[in-house]
This record gives sequence, C-alpha cells and structure tokens, in this order.
Amino acid sequence: MSRAKVLTIDNMNPTVKKVEYAVRGPIVQRAVELERELSEGMKKPFAEVIKANIGDAHAMGQQPITFFRQVLALCSYPELLSDSTFPEDAKSRACRILQSCGGFSMGSYSASQGIDSVRQDVAQYIQRRDGGVPCDPDNIYLTTGASDGIVTMLKLLVCGEGTSRAGVMISIPQYPLYSAALAELGAVQINYYLNEEACWSLDIPELQRAVNEARRYCNPRALCIINPGNPTGQVQSRQCIEDVIRFAAKERLFLMADEVYQDNVYADGCQFHSFKKVLFEMGPEYSETVELASFHSTSKCYMGECGFRGGYMEIINMDDDVKAQLTKLVSVRLCPPVPGQALMDLVVNPPQPGEPSYNNFIKERTATLSALAEKAKLTEQVLNTVEGISCNPVQGAMYSFPRITIPEKAVQEAAEKGQAPDMFYCMKMLEETGICLVPGSGFGQKDGTYHFRMTILPPKDKLQILLNNVKDELLLLLLFLLLLLLLPLHHTGKYQPIRTVPLPRRSPGRRRTSHTRWWRRSVFSFANTKPNWNGSQEEDKEKLSPRWSQSKKKKTRRFPVFPVLVSSQRM
Repeated sequence: MSRAKVLTIDNMNPTVKKVEYAVRGPIVQRAVELERELSEGMKKPFAEVIKANIGDAHAMGQQPITFFRQVLALCSYPELLSDSTFPEDAKSRACRILQSCGGFSMGSYSASQGIDSVRQDVAQYIQRRDGGVPCDPDNIYLTTGASDGIVTMLKLLVCGEGTSRAGVMISIPQYPLYSAALAELGAVQINYYLNEEACWSLDIPELQRAVNEARRYCNPRALCIINPGNPTGQVQSRQCIEDVIRFAAKERLFLMADEVYQDNVYADGCQFHSFKKVLFEMGPEYSETVELASFHSTSKCYMGECGFRGGYMEIINMDDDVKAQLTKLVSVRLCPPVPGQALMDLVVNPPQPGEPSYNNFIKERTATLSALAEKAKLTEQVLNTVEGISCNPVQGAMYSFPRITIPEKAVQEAAEKGQAPDMFYCMKMLEETGICLVPGSGFGQKDGTYHFRMTILPPKDKLQILLNNVKDELLLLLLFLLLLLLLPLHHTGKYQPIRTVPLPRRSPGRRRTSHTRWWRRSVFSFANTKPNWNGSQEEDKEKLSPRWSQSKKKKTRRFPVFPVLVSSQRM
C-alpha cells in the first residue's frame, strides 16, 4: 500500500524552487548524458565532449603546481617526511601546517574561523599585495571556496519584509551564484547592467539608475562587484573602483568585492587593483567608514585547485556586534576543509627566492598564466572573424562572453520550443559538436541581445577545434535560418522548385564536423511539417539523403545536400 510523500514539490521550501544555476544547468546535464552514451559505444558526430562551460582548470588539462601538491601529499601522509624525494622547503612547510593541526593531522577539525597560522599568512599576503596597507588576521575568515564566504555575507545582510526587504545590487551579466543565493534567501535582486559597448565597463549613472528604481520596492543594502569579471572578462580601472567606493559611501551600501581572478590579468594596460588598497588610499573619509568584504579562492588564477575548496574573506569596518554574529554563524559549519586551508596557505606563502622549489614554482606559474593570456587573445581574434559574433577583449579571468546575432525567425522557433534563443543555439552546438557552452540567458543580458559564455581553459589545440566548430556551426545556422525565411515564399509560388547544392567540404587537415547530420535531420524535420515540396515527401527525403551509389567505373560518395530556394531570375 503506497503512502503519500511527506515532502512534495508543492510543500517544499518555495525559495529553493526559484534557484537556478546555469553553469550546471540542463546543457551540462545533457553533456554528462552524452559522455555516458559515448562510453557505452553509442555513435555520435564527435569523439568527446569538450566542457567549455565551467572554470574547472585541471579538468581542462591545466597542470597543478608541483610544490603545492608535494606539500599536500606530505600533510596527508606524514610518513613521507622521511622521503628524500621531496625538497626540504616542502617538508618544512608541511611540518609548519601539521603543527597547527590537532594531533599533527589534517584530518582533525580546525577553529571555525580557520587555522590561526594560515590566517596570519593570509594577512601578511594581503599587506604585501596592497603595498603595506595593514591587515589584521582577526578580520580574516577562511572559507570553503569564495562562494561560501559570499553566501555567508549575504545571510547577514538579508532582512526586512515588503518594501523594506533587503536588496542586493549585482551586475548583469553576473555569475549565477549571486542570483541563486539571493533567490534562496528571499532577497531582492537589483540588476545593474555593464556597458558591453565599452568593454563591459561599469558606469556610475547606471548604478544610480538601478538604486533609485530599487528604492521604490526594496531597501538596497549591498553592492556586489566581480573584478576581474565573470563571465565578461573585464578588468576594472583604478578610477572606476574609486567611483564605485564613492557611490557606495553616498548610498550607504555594503561593498562585496569578488576578487578570485586577481592573478588572471592579460590585456596590455590593465592591472588588478584590490578594493581594499584603493579604499585606504582614498583616505580616512572612506577607509574608516565604508564597509567592505573581499573574497579570494584557490580555485582560479594559476592554481586552478577547484576541488580542494579553499578560500578566504576579509572584512573591513564591520560593526563589532555583527562580527560576533558572523563568527557564531561560521561556527555552525564547524570549519572549512582543512586541506583547502593548507592549500590557501601555500597560495599566499609560496616558495621564496633561494629556496629549493622557487625556480620551478616561478617557471610553472609563469607558463600557466602565459598560456592563458595567449588563449585569451586567440579566442577574441577567432570569434571576431565570424559574421554574427562580436567578442570584447578578454582582459582577465577565464572566459569570453561573445554576443551572437540570432534572426527573429529563429527567436520565434526557440519560443515555440519553450527555450531562450541562446539556449536553443547552445543545445544544438552540444548535440552536433560535443561542445558544452553556457547560454548568456543564464547570466543575464539586456533584452534583445544573445550571448554564450565559453571558458578559455582547454589546451590550445582543443581550443582551436572548439573555436573553429563555433565558427562553422554559426555559419551553417545562418544558412539554415535563410532557408526558414525563404521557405514560406516557395509555398506562395513566387519561387522556382527546390534546387540542391552540396554542403561545403571541410578544409584540408581539419577535423570532420557533424554539420551534415544536423542539417540532414533539420531538413527532414521540415519535410515532415511542410508538405508542399516539389514532389512527394518521401521522394524529397530520398533526394536529400546521403547514399552510396555504384557506377561502372568506381564507387562514389554522394554528399548530403542543402536545399536552397532560388528565384526564377539569376542572382
């Protein structure tokens, strides 16, 4: 006898149902299914799935830093400390970390705020980075990646009901963590739009517009900035950061600075400036009043150690009573992962000149960042050669966010399928090439514009394949849409019967793509829905099907053909 479920979709927490996270959404779920199907031997138009949807550096082939892994290995298995294979500086660093752990073991809990010696090293790192601006270790909270710190701060900020409900300003496009966390917390999301025409710059008039409009229905309390930007890849200038700080002071907003890509700056003339450094250089009027939380992580930059979930946040000018509540809140989770804390310590305190591991560390770090810079430039250059794609320079971070032109007819077709147009585009791309992208609608974008986010992390050879496939698929999509536009005219009798032409052959040396399968299937789809072909549906399907034909001299391959409607006059 079946019994009704206690927890159902109708009585579960309603805020959870509002949470969306495009980076691991339906397209990624389908990519996982395709990987499983490939492993089971199912035939696909591609040999592998290339996941260009997420900033998972090591999954994309980036190599870990040797020194970091050596120290973590020693911390995980202290018996290796007697192994002569490991350099002495790695051993001494491991001993220092283990001495801060209960029972000389990384398997023990740490203090809820994080290991004290690690927080001290983080404070010293920040002070060096910011040119001597003081940093108090008591203001450092080690976190489970930067995401944990961001969500924790949002929990402190959200309060009120109705028009007094807390509102949080986030950039559009944005990293979906912010919209997802705000939805779960029941906070009000206040959108401000980055200026795509000015390389995704942040404009103060736009911030002012957004906050003025929001005050009519909520209580704006915080302003979130991602610098360098995700998904847009821009690097904010020092002047821009100063302007943002002045705006936050004027509007009494708590500043949240997401700075996890601070080492990922590639473009000439661009430089990372921390919000804290700029804040203190603006003098006591701001440095003693503006409340700020900044975040960093082991997952990005040259490290790419996403799985260890290491990170920190620093708080500035927080009320003492609120700080006590923050400490209480983080104690509920017991502590961040201790291996992640150990890795964070290595990031902020790497090998120093004169130590055995220094030269190799610098070599690996430089090679990783140089490769990323090269791929950032390559991505911009290739995408901007494609008609219908416009890509701003990838100044920093790990992503490009190109704008794509999708004709109105395709927008309507996507709407009929219940999909956003760029979702429709990215899903087709996945099914036909194995390339997993994230549609811009998952990050937010201005109405009437369409984008996708693509990471620059794959190895250069795979990135080149990826970019070429993006180029080819968009070209064929536009040809296909031309067919959609012309097909109704054919039915009116204003056009001659269908004439067929071969699809373009692939370039010499290029990997074979799956265009033929997509377009053959697409044409069949229209054969099923448009009965007025020249001749019967079955006859036309046969004409459009690729097949082998045997001549008396040799066996030849008849290429799939793409139907093009032409007028009675020569064009």
